[in-house]
Amino acid sequence: MLHSFTLKTNKRDEMIDVTSQVQAVLRTEGLKEGAVVVYCPHTTAGITINENADPDVKTDMIRRFDEVYPWEHELDLHMEGNTAAHLKASTVGSSQHIIVHDGQLLLGTWQGIYFCEFDGPRTRTYYVKNFIPTITFFYTSLSNFFLKIVIKQS
Repeated sequence: MLHSFTLKTNKRDEMIDVTSQVQAVLRTEGLKEGAVVVYCPHTTAGITINENADPDVKTDMIRRFDEVYPWEHELDLHMEGNTAAHLKASTVGSSQHIIVHDGQLLLGTWQGIYFCEFDGPRTRTYYVKNFIPTITFFYTSLSNFFLKIVIKQS
């Protein structure tokens, strides 16, 4: 099932921890094993996984993105003036895949999932989609089927 979330950003550049909302999807769906995809459909925002223990990491990342992609550049041609936001979003990426095991997101001890705003403040949407490992069930069923045939013929 596809889950849609809306959030309001407050700054031009901001990283918002959405880990708890993604984990809530697992509870709602009863997903114990599989994977989820967290996807951002915006060209000036993205999704990343990074440290969520020390808030200075977010601050440092945003500052370093600004150093690499300054907001104003004399050679930028894009009329909206937000070329830096497009570059930051392309660098971060629009989605993340996370393995689900025993009903939990398989993240490292210090990891969280972040919605990254690079052209705010705005109202934004992101999506979470689960993937149940049906291929494993099919493979197991197929293996059992062939095993039964081999046993009957023996």
